[in-house]
Amino acid sequence: MLHVPGPTGRLCDGVTRRDFLGVGSLSLIGLTLPQFLALKARAAAPGAAKTLGEGTFGKAKSVILIYLQGGPSHIDIWDPKPDAPQNIRGEFHPIPTVVPGIQLSETMPKLAREVDKATLIRSMSYSPNGLFNHTAAMYQMLTGYTPDKVSPSGQLEPPAPNDFPTAGSHVAKMRPPEVAMLPFVMLPRPLQESNVIGKGGSAGFLGKAYDPYYLFQDPNQKLNVGDLAVRSDVPLPRLERRANLLRSINASMPQLERAVKSSAVDKYYEKAFDLILSGNAREAFNLDAETDKVRERYGRHTFGQSCLLARRLIQAGTRFVQVNWPAVANGNPMVDAWDTHAANFGPLRDLHCPKLDSGLSALLNDLDARGMLEDTLVVAVGEFGRSPRLGVSTSGNGNAKDGRDHWPYCYTALVAGAGVGRGKVYGKSDEHASSPVESAVHPQELLATIYHALGIDPATEVMNHLNQPRPLVKGEPVLGLFA
Repeated sequence: MLHVPGPTGRLCDGVTRRDFLGVGSLSLIGLTLPQFLALKARAAAPGAAKTLGEGTFGKAKSVILIYLQGGPSHIDIWDPKPDAPQNIRGEFHPIPTVVPGIQLSETMPKLAREVDKATLIRSMSYSPNGLFNHTAAMYQMLTGYTPDKVSPSGQLEPPAPNDFPTAGSHVAKMRPPEVAMLPFVMLPRPLQESNVIGKGGSAGFLGKAYDPYYLFQDPNQKLNVGDLAVRSDVPLPRLERRANLLRSINASMPQLERAVKSSAVDKYYEKAFDLILSGNAREAFNLDAETDKVRERYGRHTFGQSCLLARRLIQAGTRFVQVNWPAVANGNPMVDAWDTHAANFGPLRDLHCPKLDSGLSALLNDLDARGMLEDTLVVAVGEFGRSPRLGVSTSGNGNAKDGRDHWPYCYTALVAGAGVGRGKVYGKSDEHASSPVESAVHPQELLATIYHALGIDPATEVMNHLNQPRPLVKGEPVLGLFA
């Protein structure tokens, strides 16, 4: 191709002016315009240029994100400090795990037997700058960007079309499933703080086509997935004829028209037909296909059955499953929430940790036994941790004498699978679990690591609602997590 000197400014469709001016020379090398456009699309595909750490790039085929909305206490679950003063270490004692030298809180006995399959990042950290409360912090954790409008309380406006997309939506667009399956599923309840529902959990400026399939039902009860079934008034043969007709029309379109025409709607119709006709998605939601023993191991509660459903969805071909902790982020800790301002130890010991322990440990064990942990990345993380010192206010909230406030300066994430090290700890917190002393990891870097594992270059540029280029995430992957 002839090269035109000068700046490479982009036209509104993303093709550079230099490329556009070079089109006239295509005939010299025997390329047609459709072939040129196809080559351009392939060259610009996310992940076409690998980042550092090629041995780990693209190791994951899918992701299960266990999103612990509400901010679980890292010092009482993942990072115990038995030698700290009483008003810091709290009521729980550390227990040994199957990995010598790694301890967990006594609240996680089942996970202690499975920690050899995972890495604990004990140095998650960021400076608040308006991100001290749940909604804003969740938005940052899941999109990689700080929100534009945050009130003094940390509350955000409801989801908007110009929001940055949640991570699963980017994955749904850049790494669609290879089979007829839902690309991105979010369950069993929305992200929520008070009356702000769904912020950080939508496709935002990518468009609703890349929103997750929202299954806001309790998998511990009978699920209603009628929208994935063939309607009784539309016989299956008729639906198959409609799908075949659509494919025939698309196949008969002139080559040039297919190259330049936006056929996204047609593609979505085709995907909808395929989903319903194949029955893959409908069957993936059928938890009755699992034995009672398996279901009991995960735990007969909303969180445990959500983790089991996540495994079934990934097994059926879904790329990204996000399991949100089934409680409002700032809900009642005596019922179901991690937001333990009023009371910390009783709810963790009696309610939350037993559920987290059974669901997460069973998921790791199950994936590993099936060989799925080789190419499935599992991430368990919240938007922040809890204050090491009991009874203090760090975010303007009131706290009981045995309560812990929000703490973004240091907390823990668990990662496993897709080449991540087994039985390791990455980073280190200080003697009070109040700040990292080694290898701090920002939420943006954790997101970059997820993209990297999926074979998506974190530096990939995406166009926002104003057609402005934005990096997928402003962070580098943490390559030290990989074995």
